[in-house]
Amino acid sequence: MELAYWIIAGLLAVFYLYAGGKKVTQCQEQLQPMMGWVDTVPMPLVRTIGVLEILGAAGLILPPLTGIATWLAVAAAIGLVLVQVGGAALHLSRGEARQIGLNIVLLATAAVTAWLGIAWL
Repeated sequence: MELAYWIIAGLLAVFYLYAGGKKVTQCQEQLQPMMGWVDTVPMPLVRTIGVLEILGAAGLILPPLTGIATWLAVAAAIGLVLVQVGGAALHLSRGEARQIGLNIVLLATAAVTAWLGIAWL
C-alpha cells in the first residue's frame, strides 16, 4: 500500500505542480493554446485554481513525508477530486464533452490516492 501510494501520489503531485504552476505564472494568452477555457474564466479564478493545485500537490507529499498531520494527504487528494469535478463540469457547460477524458483520469487517480492514503496512513 505504501509503495502504491508514493508512486501514484508522486505522479499526481508532479502533474499538479506543473499545471498549477502554469496557471499561477502565465498570462491568459500563454495559457490559451493549452487551456482553451481560460478565455471564459476570470484570471483571478484561474490563479486560484492554480494555487489550489499546487497546495494539493504539496499536501499529497509533505504530510506523509514528515509524518506530521498525515490526514492532510487524504484531504488533499479529496480536494483534487473536487477540482476535477469542477473541471469536468466546466467542460460540459462549454459543450466540450470530448475534453473531459483527462479530468476523469485525474479524478479517478486522486480518488485512488485518497483510498490508499486512508488504508495506509
